[in-house]
Amino acid sequence: MSLGKAIKMGFAKTINIADDKTYTIAGVQSYGKGIVNRRTEIGVNLKMKKYQVIEENFLMWCKVDTKNGAFGITKKEHVGSLASTNMALAKIDLENFNPKFLEKLFSFEFFHSYITHLSSGTTNRKYLTPDQLCLKVEIPNLTLEEQNKFIELSDKIVDLGIPNELNNQLFLVKQLRQAFLSEAMQGKLCQSEPVENQETGQQLLARIKAEKAQLIKDKKLKKEKELPPIKPEEIPFEIPNNWVWCRLGEIAYITSGSTPSKDDFVESGIPYLKMYNLRKQKIDFHFKPQYIKEEVHNGQLKRCRAFPGDIIMNIVGPPLGKIAVIPEELTECNFNQAAVLIRPLYKEMNWFVFWYLNEMSAINSIDTKGVAGQANISVTQAQNIKVPLPSILIQNQIVAKLDELMKTCDDLENSIKQSQLQNEQLLQQVLKEALEAREEVSI
Repeated sequence: MSLGKAIKMGFAKTINIADDKTYTIAGVQSYGKGIVNRRTEIGVNLKMKKYQVIEENFLMWCKVDTKNGAFGITKKEHVGSLASTNMALAKIDLENFNPKFLEKLFSFEFFHSYITHLSSGTTNRKYLTPDQLCLKVEIPNLTLEEQNKFIELSDKIVDLGIPNELNNQLFLVKQLRQAFLSEAMQGKLCQSEPVENQETGQQLLARIKAEKAQLIKDKKLKKEKELPPIKPEEIPFEIPNNWVWCRLGEIAYITSGSTPSKDDFVESGIPYLKMYNLRKQKIDFHFKPQYIKEEVHNGQLKRCRAFPGDIIMNIVGPPLGKIAVIPEELTECNFNQAAVLIRPLYKEMNWFVFWYLNEMSAINSIDTKGVAGQANISVTQAQNIKVPLPSILIQNQIVAKLDELMKTCDDLENSIKQSQLQNEQLLQQVLKEALEAREEVSI
């Protein structure tokens, strides 16, 4: 039967937004993960001035993007929250359909793929109008009693606990990564005792300061405001004697990005990074690439030109902590105001700084409170980040060891995810067959 037999459009109520009132805005997650109350906003900050009021037991989805299973069922905790007019809300026929049954359907990958197949549009934007969704999407023709039995069967399979165990294993791998990073930055993964004739962290810092002073004197570098010394009570953990604590701004050039005007964007030119291009701690410029004019890159945005080896870190969240190194294939690029560029004086230090920022203790220690609950880090705060500095030789040893350990973690993670995929495929096949069998009986 068509999905339109289970849901009806036109029952959602709308309100006009008042500038002085506070509202909770809800959204829907991909892959059948349901609806979440995303944020609280004062009316004056909302660009749209008409919203839908959420009631319980409605099917909700994004009207302009029907791929990836971005559907959910409204529940008690969502009542009174608002959904933008970009969202569709359809009332569920409770006399003949259990909302949990529809929720189960929309959580299955095979059902996402089925809806995407029916949709039209580009790869990144698959579209079905609400009317098309109601008419084209077919659901199993089950009685309410059969739906309840299906839910019971599904719950029993989930209660076996296999998905939870695999999620626990992924969480343990994440903790293992964190433990490796923490030990590395405390000097526990490499030779920590001073070696004769080896440069110390203190000597490296002095060399950097002297070279920066010369560059300033030669007018090749702008003089910056002197950073405050690190007080003993600010030091977060112990480091070896031949290391030294310093500020990130003492060893690196740091600047924020900028946003050009709409007219400065072109079909091909200088690659321009946005925060969605920072994916899994790497730059993915193939995802929604954008370009700006070369004259803008070398003119008004000259200070935020980025090159291979430079580190990009997002400074607007949540979440914070998206960090990546510009790859060699991006010979030059630019980036928006939601990030900072970090360029250590010596390129050999880039990967050590990258791994240190990934350890997250420095970022987590920053007061990131912003307006309307939006966390942010200022350029000054980025410059003041405390860094444990060993010699470049030890930095290279740490980076090599971390590369090896993180590869081991990647292999573990991929193995667990493969097991997860196989388990999900088996679960979905069992449930799919159960659905088909019950549908045949009901016909």
